[in-house]
Amino acid sequence: MTSFNYTYLLVDKRPSGVAVVTMNRPELLNAVNWEMHQELERVFVDLDSDKDVRAIVLTGAGRGFCSGGDQKSLDKVAIPSPTRAGRHLIRNILEVEAPVIAAVNGAAVGLGATLALMCDVIFAHSSARFADTHVTAGVVAGDGGAVIWPLLIGPARAKHYLMTGDFISAEKAAAMGMINEVVTDRDVRDHAIEYAEMLASGPREAIAWTKYSVNKIIKQYTHLLLDTSIALETLTFASPERREAVAAFAEKRKRFAEK
Repeated sequence: MTSFNYTYLLVDKRPSGVAVVTMNRPELLNAVNWEMHQELERVFVDLDSDKDVRAIVLTGAGRGFCSGGDQKSLDKVAIPSPTRAGRHLIRNILEVEAPVIAAVNGAAVGLGATLALMCDVIFAHSSARFADTHVTAGVVAGDGGAVIWPLLIGPARAKHYLMTGDFISAEKAAAMGMINEVVTDRDVRDHAIEYAEMLASGPREAIAWTKYSVNKIIKQYTHLLLDTSIALETLTFASPERREAVAAFAEKRKRFAEK
């Protein structure tokens, strides 16, 4: 039996074998500060070690799934190893044996989009939107977006969205094969939990090892791309474009305005 003790995550472990993980900073659309990042790294290891957990639902509190990194918070922290943290978060999502179901209840942006798209099955409410806005913040799409977007929608489409930061509606994401299903007539969390309970009641090893087999494709591309993209993202944090993006955000003006 695993004891769950987090500050920014809520973990509801149900008798059905489903654990519901809720990112819980609703006042900031569940933006990820450094402490929450560390908890997201750890929670999938903790759940993987709890043999009562047979399926996982990942969602956000309030009206958003996750708005990405909390830049004001992250810029104030001396992160010991950004490449290590990014690697561990993605690796731990991919390695947990129980299937992970995303219940995207609102905007999934930047790291938030990566978290959703790295899940095994992705359900989104009709109001949800997806975007990787790293480039519009002056940095490389380095937290896993460069890995998962091309795998889901192809390199040409992925490069467009990663280079522009354009948003994709839930309906368009489903039409492109980026997510599994749009939920319109009920709470997306309830839908995801019901689906997770169906998987949790199935043959554990057959499901886990099928996931493991398919995830080897994603792991291969993760090994190929993630270190490079995170390292390049780290370099661009000190770039003039990044400083301009931060200043524009603070001053509530258009980024990269013409001089």
